[in-house]
Amino acid sequence: MYLENIYSPADVKKLSFQELNDLSHEIRASLLQKLSEHGGHFGPNFGMVEATIALHYVFNSPKDKIVYDVSHQSYVHKMLTGRKDAFLHPAEYDHVSGYSEPQESEHDFFVIGHTSTSVSLASGLAKGRDLTGGNENIIAVIGDGSLSGGEAFEGLDYVAELGTNMIIIVNDNQMSIAENHGGLYRNLQLLRETDGQAPCNFFTAMGLDYLYVKDGTNVQALIDAFRKVKDIAHPVAVHINTLKGKGYRLAEQQQERFHYSAPFCLETGSPAVDSGNEEDYGDLTARYLLQEMKKDRTVVGITAGTPTVFGFTPERREEAGRQFVDVGIAEEHAVAMASAIAAGGGKP
Repeated sequence: MYLENIYSPADVKKLSFQELNDLSHEIRASLLQKLSEHGGHFGPNFGMVEATIALHYVFNSPKDKIVYDVSHQSYVHKMLTGRKDAFLHPAEYDHVSGYSEPQESEHDFFVIGHTSTSVSLASGLAKGRDLTGGNENIIAVIGDGSLSGGEAFEGLDYVAELGTNMIIIVNDNQMSIAENHGGLYRNLQLLRETDGQAPCNFFTAMGLDYLYVKDGTNVQALIDAFRKVKDIAHPVAVHINTLKGKGYRLAEQQQERFHYSAPFCLETGSPAVDSGNEEDYGDLTARYLLQEMKKDRTVVGITAGTPTVFGFTPERREEAGRQFVDVGIAEEHAVAMASAIAAGGGKP
């Protein structure tokens, strides 16, 4: 196994392209084994395997600083930065956090557990670097789902003003936890359909340079792209097209179900522990709200990117129709919108 011999990113840099591909298969196999037994964030990590390998092949962590948005897709990063045993040996499964954790490693810079933060954090690291005369690369990794969060827009709006090295990796798997919501995603779709050549481009409109990678799970294509932007003297967005859950058929087909999973059966994908027909508060809430929606057409349920938290499965979202609103990871907007709905006669 190659993975057993990875003690730091320096070991990744020694491998050939074929060996890097073999490493990606070993990583997915290890992730699949651990997550089926232990649970964790599944889909986000499976889609980021090759991109994480390429990041550590091209850049020089921890001098070059990589900041993961939410950081629930940092499992592969941990495996390549001296923490592989927590993914290979059941007795050590709980020795690492499910998120980035500076107390674990010099390769982690923040404790992050919520979304849309990486661009702001990375821009701060870049500003600090410039103030102290450093020359390292600063890299923010952010998913397309996180782009709907207000802080992501605020960070992107500022980054062009830096006028200095900052690299934003946009991991576009066409999903949030559930489906994406918002006008931004029409532009991401247009960029994917035109191989990044569309004149209408959200990132260049924000003042960023832009590079598109059609196959964001091709390690050689990713290495080529990252080499182009390494040590760049201005902010750039590298837009990579990936597949959430890649490498496990059920996760590719059921992307919402496998965003996060408790322990499950590898063959069927069903939960390892049968909870029977026990009700939970999410299920109770959804059934109650659907009942109220049918009686009163002014009742509306609003979520900021987490519909199943209060029981709104895809089937229930369809049943609710326009009386259910997912604003993406836009929590301030959700609260303000709810207050205005109430002011306008609705019942949010």
